[in-house]
Amino acid sequence: MEAFVIGFAMLVAKDINSHEGFPATLVGVIVIIGLILATGMLRKPAGLVLGSVMQLGAISLGFAVTSMYFLGVLFAALWATAILVGKRVEAREAELRGESL
Repeated sequence: MEAFVIGFAMLVAKDINSHEGFPATLVGVIVIIGLILATGMLRKPAGLVLGSVMQLGAISLGFAVTSMYFLGVLFAALWATAILVGKRVEAREAELRGESL
């Protein structure tokens, strides 16, 4: 979902800054590709790192489209919450199985 929001924001950036839209669009495409790659790599620590870096990229797109500051922070908060809740669930599952992490 975040990739779609960034894609639409890049369309806005292209229209607002018609002569300067290329760098913002390029950064947006890189962030979108990174987000998709991070989604596929979430079972590995590198996926979490890549996803976290992409959250910073999404926030930085606020330089092109001001509302992306808010949306980037919102998505970063959702990302952090998902990581924390996921670790808590994994710890609880390991506890129920009698394992330790």
